[in-house]
Amino acid sequence: MKYINLFEKKNVSRLCYGTLSLSSLQNLDTVENKVRLLNYAYEKGINFFDTAQLYDNYNILKEFIKHKDRDKLVIASKSYAYDKNTAEYSINKALKEMNTDYLDIFMLHEQDNGNNFLGHYKAVERFMKYKEQGIIKYFGISTHRVEAVKDSLKFKEIEIIFPLINYKGIGIQDGTFEDMTEALKEAKENNKFIMAMKIYGGGHLIKEAEKAFKYIDSLNYVDSIAIGMSTVEEIDANISYLENNELNINIKNKIKNQNRTLVIEEWCAGCGKCVKKCKQNALAIVDGKCAVDMEKCVLCSYCAGECAGFYIKIV
Repeated sequence: MKYINLFEKKNVSRLCYGTLSLSSLQNLDTVENKVRLLNYAYEKGINFFDTAQLYDNYNILKEFIKHKDRDKLVIASKSYAYDKNTAEYSINKALKEMNTDYLDIFMLHEQDNGNNFLGHYKAVERFMKYKEQGIIKYFGISTHRVEAVKDSLKFKEIEIIFPLINYKGIGIQDGTFEDMTEALKEAKENNKFIMAMKIYGGGHLIKEAEKAFKYIDSLNYVDSIAIGMSTVEEIDANISYLENNELNINIKNKIKNQNRTLVIEEWCAGCGKCVKKCKQNALAIVDGKCAVDMEKCVLCSYCAGECAGFYIKIV
């Protein structure tokens, strides 16, 4: 495993386990099996784990953490908190449900730009108090937008940027791969820590996964690569990309036919809440039911969180 420094924190795995893939939004397996995957990743050298309030999987992290040396782990979470009360709720929920005294990283989820960030500034002020107390070690934002990366330079509070980036620019909402690259280079020059997400373009690049991984791994301004993994084979594959720049034939044969897609059940009520949530414009109401354009969908599954009837899932 390759390791990096997260500012003063040393020996942080460059590969971050994105646990959206272990949330009920994407994965209906048992808690025991999900914890088993996290333990397997940890045994392979991964000690950096990303979650979010939206994922509703703190219970899985709690089971994973409880027999570990907490100081050897890096746990990142995020929320949509917008004021003091929602900030406190977010932090208290994370601490309690993961049974931890602190969070290595906490971020505002899905930020669009500087104005959006200012709209959450009451929450940011409360997060900064938590940072002074050592309850949050580092603070940042996640985003799918170039503008948010550029605007992050205006705010000293933002230490970490968690952007969507892949070599084809799939899912970037307001520009190209080249636009995001230039923005991230400048952010890195200003001492921001960069975590990359969606390097496989929500599954669109899975047939050329080796190329997609190598490309992001070659970017010297990307500190960490966060990837959602739901099988042992996927964990092995991504570690192999990182350590060897290739897959051995056994791993390749196991994962070559793995494809994922967004499924909307035929009894969808057509309420449209998921359509409003989708920033990729991949969803639409057609003949009274939700329909997905898989050319646009990046399998973020945030739409599923809006569906009260649980009609949306990734398979």
